[in-house]
Amino acid sequence: MKRPVNVREFGFINVDKETGVSSSAIVNKIKWLSGVPCGHMGTLDPLASGVLPVGVGNATRLFDYFLEKKKEYVAEFTFGAYADTLDTTGVVEYIGRVPTASEVQKVLPSFEGKILQMPPKYSAKNVNGRRGYELARAGVEFELSPKEVEIYALTFLGEGATKNSYKIKVECGGGTYIRSLGRDIAEALSTHAVMSALRRTKSGVFTIEKSVKIADLTEENINEYLIPTESVLPFERLELTAKNRAKIFDGVAIETDAKDGQYKFYREGVFYGIATVENGFAKLTKKLC
Repeated sequence: MKRPVNVREFGFINVDKETGVSSSAIVNKIKWLSGVPCGHMGTLDPLASGVLPVGVGNATRLFDYFLEKKKEYVAEFTFGAYADTLDTTGVVEYIGRVPTASEVQKVLPSFEGKILQMPPKYSAKNVNGRRGYELARAGVEFELSPKEVEIYALTFLGEGATKNSYKIKVECGGGTYIRSLGRDIAEALSTHAVMSALRRTKSGVFTIEKSVKIADLTEENINEYLIPTESVLPFERLELTAKNRAKIFDGVAIETDAKDGQYKFYREGVFYGIATVENGFAKLTKKLC
């Protein structure tokens, strides 16, 4: 059995994932290097590259918090092409016309704001206890329901590296399917499109500029790249009086003058977890120690 290295108790590694590598492979590599449980904060398909925050140790308990954070992508869509996977990992048929750059630019504003989006069948969407991609690969017919997502901004970046493709910068909320966005933009132009490249440049507070390649991580330097959990949470520190403070660790809601919201909470100077204040009472809602 591998001996755990001396990593901090919890934190994040901001990995710049390469194309062709699965998110789970990245997590397994960091788990092997650190010797503690790990998990990614929102998967990237093997086709995609870019920011993949990996929680190390108890930081994995914050998955739900990071799942809904703002994301930023640079996507390449090839027009006049169709695949049931909605990307170039499937069998691509070249059908439909290729719109002009100005046509694509013209329809982009109609996809900004809160929109209804149909998830791809080849996705990790849960369908009666099974993943959508498992059912699709098995040839099982099933239906998905549209979901509301939020697109903050779409910026046209010009021609892509692939023939008949355009690059679009996408700023969106969590849970947005970029492949579906490409399909829908093409449908608005009476044609088809597949995603031919995708790079995530931002996920919440994690940016591509401050990421590290998985090949550059070693047992000796992993601590240098471990981002303390408390540094990525935009909450104030909650202070309680010594008289009532101890009770909060037993799950008791404690009176406080702090305004409603989420706070970072410490125990003997060590970051302990997240406390939520509501109607004058504070309670620990996420324990990390």
